[in-house]
Amino acid sequence: MTWDWGVVSDFMPSFWDGLWVTLRALLFGSLIAFGLGLVWALAQRSRHAWVRWPVNAVTEFIRNTPLLVQLFFLFYVLPEWGPSWSPLVTGVIGLGLHYSTYTAEVYRAGIDGVPVGQWEAATALSMPRVRTWTAIILPQAIRRVVPALGNYVIAMLKDSPMIAMIGALDMLGEARTFSNNTFTSETYLVVGVAFIVIAYPASLLIRALERRLARTS
Repeated sequence: MTWDWGVVSDFMPSFWDGLWVTLRALLFGSLIAFGLGLVWALAQRSRHAWVRWPVNAVTEFIRNTPLLVQLFFLFYVLPEWGPSWSPLVTGVIGLGLHYSTYTAEVYRAGIDGVPVGQWEAATALSMPRVRTWTAIILPQAIRRVVPALGNYVIAMLKDSPMIAMIGALDMLGEARTFSNNTFTSETYLVVGVAFIVIAYPASLLIRALERRLARTS
C-alpha cells in the first residue's frame, strides 16, 4: 500500500468531528460513571436488604452483559417503551451506566480500606451518620481509589468506538465511513495514533498521581 497524505488531509475535517464526539462521550460518560458508581457503592452498604439486593442484582447484570448489547437495548429497544435519545446521548448514558458498575467496586474497595478505628472514633464522638460519611470516610476512600478510577477512564476511551454502532460517529466511526466511501485505509492509522496520543499521556499522568498519593498518604 502506498501512503497518501492527500487522503489524510481530506479526512482531517471528519477526524476533528469524530474527536469531538469521542471526547464528549468520554467526559460525560466518566461523570456518570463516577457519580452513579458512588451511589451504587453506598446503596450496597445500606442497612436495608430491600435496597441492597436490587442494587446488587442490577449492577451484576450490567457488569456481566456486553456493552454493545446494552447500547443496542438503550437505542433500539428502550424507545419502544418511552425514553428516546440521540445516538451521542445514548452512547454517553450507555458508557456511564456500564462503567458505573466497575467504579462501584472501586469505591467499595476504597471504603473497606478505611481503618476500622476511623469508624469507631466517629461513633465515639456521636457523629451523625451523614457527617461520618462526608467528613471522614469518603474523603479517605476516594483518595485511595483515584488512580483506579483513572484507569477506567482509559478503558472507557478504548471502548468508546462502540458508540459508532448506534450512529454516534466517533473517531473510528468517521474513519470507517470515510474509508468505505473512498476505498482507502490511511484513516485507520490516523485514528490509531490519535488513541495512543490521548491514552498514553493519560496513563503517565495516572501513574504520577498514584506515586504522589502514595508519598503523601
